[in-house]
Amino acid sequence: MKIVPPTAVIADDEAALLEHLARKLAELWPELQIVARANNGIQAATAIAEHAPTVAFLDIKVAQGIETNTRVVFVTAYDQYALDAFDRDAVDYLVKPVDAKRLARTVERLQRAIGEATPAPEMARLLDALTRLRSSASAAGAPSPLRWIRASRGNTTFHIPVHDVLYFRSDEGYTAVHTVDGEHLIRTPLAELAEGLDPEVFWQIHRSAIVNMAHVKATRRDDTGRLLVQIGDAEAELAVSRAYSQRFRQM
Repeated sequence: MKIVPPTAVIADDEAALLEHLARKLAELWPELQIVARANNGIQAATAIAEHAPTVAFLDIKVAQGIETNTRVVFVTAYDQYALDAFDRDAVDYLVKPVDAKRLARTVERLQRAIGEATPAPEMARLLDALTRLRSSASAAGAPSPLRWIRASRGNTTFHIPVHDVLYFRSDEGYTAVHTVDGEHLIRTPLAELAEGLDPEVFWQIHRSAIVNMAHVKATRRDDTGRLLVQIGDAEAELAVSRAYSQRFRQM
């Protein structure tokens, strides 16, 4: 009987860290075949769908919005204190820069899980864990959430209170800031913006959208079963990807 070697997709937006991880994995787990490397979420999602790897090592920023049942190891810049609360939610977490001894323990844990045919964790649950991680980091002394956004419309720059924002949405290299007064634009990527927002108020519902839950009026499902959120009196509806829908089921 032919033995199928384990496979992995690795993803990080920093090329040097991606190469470092690949090199260490080759040393610690020679049987593991890295079938794809990705620099962003779209590349990572495509690679996971194409290769169905045994495990995916994903930078937390890259992981946003990816829907998969593949075993996931998050690679993060958060410190160990904040990560302690998540031992039950993922296969494992690695803190940057990845330490060889710590990675070796991760490899052992993965090998045991594969040998025991342990079901892969759901990505939705892992992303919900990430939200709690941000809350824990804030409680541990992280910077206060953003209070104002400087955003442009035409030739004018507006100072917008964050609580007035209905939702944020990625838009061709910009992030659109939607308020009752209309749409404004900022250059800050959505993933970077999310780090400065209060995760209890601003929920990511898709890899390209974050909503202010204070302005969410209702949710509904369309004819295909897709979950939609209705935003305030703006008559705007945004789709919730499957990876983020679990939070609404818990409400």
